[in-house]
Amino acid sequence: MSKGARNPLPCARRRVFVGLCRSYHWTPCIMNEPIKPNAKVLFRVPNQDGTAEVETLWATSLGDDKYKLDNSPFYAYSVSWQDVVYAPFNTEEGFPTFERVLSKSGNRTIRVLFESSVEAGNESDQMMKGLVALGCDYEGASTQYISVNIPPDVKLESVRQYLIRCNATWEHADPSYAELFPDDA
Repeated sequence: MSKGARNPLPCARRRVFVGLCRSYHWTPCIMNEPIKPNAKVLFRVPNQDGTAEVETLWATSLGDDKYKLDNSPFYAYSVSWQDVVYAPFNTEEGFPTFERVLSKSGNRTIRVLFESSVEAGNESDQMMKGLVALGCDYEGASTQYISVNIPPDVKLESVRQYLIRCNATWEHADPSYAELFPDDA
């Protein structure tokens, strides 16, 4: 990850993600009870050296190896919160394992890396408040590494320009930089 979001995270930063619930996004059902995730979907994130890291995302099983993602990815690319994915159970992995996206939710994902932790009132917190004011929401892998969800009604370009003005360290995750700018990648 670099200023302006041109390069992905260096391999040394990739770690296994255990998973965080995104309870403030659970969709109410008819009885006003939240639909809670009931599965985890495993993603293998390739490294430049040919190895791969593992990330698991909370999901709701829709049957027939289909899952609706219930948190934002911290390492996987080209998927976002609420996308429906095909992930058959892999006995070696012990999890449903991502194969492909079946339908996109319209959400997009960027990731922000802060030098100093997000703490009430500091510069990092102010930047996150600005993203929320634009209509985004987020969850953190830590107080310095944040996955930001950009809902369908929020313009990606507005978020990009805001992060550039803030001189933030960030990356495109869904769509990836290569998907947005294939001639630059």
